[in-house]
Amino acid sequence: MSRTDNAPKRTVVAKRSETTPVETDEIETLVRAAGDEVVAAVTQAGHEDAGSYFGRGKVEELTDTVAETDARRVVVDDELTPGQYHTLESAMPDDTAVFDRHRLVLEIFEAGAGSRRAKLQVELAGLRYDLPRLIESADEGMLNEMTERGSPVYDVCDRIDRLERKLASLPEPAEQCRERRREEGFDLVTLAGYTNAGKSTLLHRLADEMALSEANSSRETGDASTEKNATAAVRDRLFETLETTTRRATIDGRPLLVTDTVGFVDDLPHDLVESFSATLSEAGAADVVVLVVDTSDPESRFRERLDVSLEVLDPQGVEDERIVPVLNKVDCLSADARAHRLAVAEKRLPSAAADPISVSVLEETNLERLRETVLKRLPTDTAELRVPNCDEAMTLVSRAYDRTTVETVDYDSGVTIECRGPPRVLEELRARADRIVDKQRH
Repeated sequence: MSRTDNAPKRTVVAKRSETTPVETDEIETLVRAAGDEVVAAVTQAGHEDAGSYFGRGKVEELTDTVAETDARRVVVDDELTPGQYHTLESAMPDDTAVFDRHRLVLEIFEAGAGSRRAKLQVELAGLRYDLPRLIESADEGMLNEMTERGSPVYDVCDRIDRLERKLASLPEPAEQCRERRREEGFDLVTLAGYTNAGKSTLLHRLADEMALSEANSSRETGDASTEKNATAAVRDRLFETLETTTRRATIDGRPLLVTDTVGFVDDLPHDLVESFSATLSEAGAADVVVLVVDTSDPESRFRERLDVSLEVLDPQGVEDERIVPVLNKVDCLSADARAHRLAVAEKRLPSAAADPISVSVLEETNLERLRETVLKRLPTDTAELRVPNCDEAMTLVSRAYDRTTVETVDYDSGVTIECRGPPRVLEELRARADRIVDKQRH
């Protein structure tokens, strides 16, 4: 599945549909996200051919197009059966590889995986994809000997087994996330949604320190257009986040950890859904899940992606009342279209979720309302801490400022701190205050 070089490949995209027109914009975007050049598109309106996916005449046209454009790869916008894959690849010139949509997505994920867990997950998904195709293309004699050492099929099966055992032995990201949250005393907010919906840009907007060097530079120089373009570059890049990315943020004095999760993808291969569900378990451990939806999508896609997003979150244990829906990219719509998208979302969202918030992350429109809504959804309690005026009291005051919203600090007779924040943090501060009082008494 891995590439042997990093040079862009000349690619012909191919798509079949039972309706017209046959659009190739999305698959072309995926090909470019993989770093390759689209040199031609071949389409067919009609029913699928069980043996070759396309009809015989269209396969010949595709072969001719590959030869004329000197393409090195054909990408079919669908999932090919092992037999269809073998038939199409056999029809192409010897130096031309055939990919279907799923294999292309696997390659993109492989290039973006950074952690050891992610690399192993992608390798496993790729081997599970390749195995039936390897069997389909193998000769009968090799299959009869597949249990013998050295057989390619045997090697793949053995590697799959070892990867499954290795991944099962690695610690669960959700448990690590919960442990980190307990240790640091932060509230956790997770951003979820489809890739390219604007989650990564929203993370930069909410974070205390922006990670975009261009945006930092623009703030120093006062060049707003540079900052806007830098953020847009993140927005327009597919698969910006293939693993979770966490930044510290502060809302009304309350410290948060905001995590951008793996973006959902249309028709994501099942093995990748299963493999990367662990990264989405960050949502299950979160106090609030901000669900980002792209309102600039066509209405049918907008509806479908909103529904699928809710379906993906449900198995992660995300209760409806923890969901804050965000309708992003309203700057791309007219006032009437905005109102219509909002009405559609209100009908499809569970009643316990927060009311959908229309925003433009790029233009920073309505982000303050988003912050206020997130704050209201965070579990909050209040506490009054009374301790003698001593060095340890000053440490307690400092920790209260770091971990809660401090309303007042009174130094008249001893030290009195009034604060509000996460119940678990206030419980820890009360225990610290009790220890200070006990120590001073003795």
